Amino acid sequence: MKYDLEQINHLIQNRRSIFPKDYGPGEVTKEQITMLLENARWAPTHAMTQPWRFVVFNGKACAEFGLWQAEEYKKKEGDDYNKSKYEKIIAKAEKASAIIAIGLKRQESEKLPLVEEISAVACAVQNIHLTASAMGLAGYWCTGGMTYTKVLRKHLGLKKKDSCMGLFYLGLPADPEKKHTSKRDDLDKVVEWRG
Repeated sequence: MKYDLEQINHLIQNRRSIFPKDYGPGEVTKEQITMLLENARWAPTHAMTQPWRFVVFNGKACAEFGLWQAEEYKKKEGDDYNKSKYEKIIAKAEKASAIIAIGLKRQESEKLPLVEEISAVACAVQNIHLTASAMGLAGYWCTGGMTYTKVLRKHLGLKKKDSCMGLFYLGLPADPEKKHTSKRDDLDKVVEWRG
């Protein structure tokens, strides 16, 4: 089977992170989110461990999750917490139509090196992001804040050997015509040909 290589190249080379501050009104539908997750589960996976796990917050659950994160941040920092950062955590979640928490379920036997499980989950996230871009959705993979904390892992229902690999924020772009630009090093800086 042949695919339209020009379209595939265009999609890969024009995928961009679009941050919640640039999300407009409107909702990402459950059907769209389901398609994103369906494509995520087709990522490469060594030994078929399929280590990805997802928790989807949508609708008012986004704002509730944002408030929970902000309160956890405040609790951790105590009286020295930064009010601006607290408010930013809440605002980011409120701007999102959906937030997908990305979990890694560690192979029970731990036979596979952890890096292979991490790589599989990262490929799943790339599938989510490419599919979101193809749908005209705005998406952003965030690994800051509480991502690697025990409290978030517990909140998501992940076990001790498991981990959170970030949050994927989804929305509708405020300006669908806006070009989000990026650049990469020239190919000759990252490739060495032998033979």
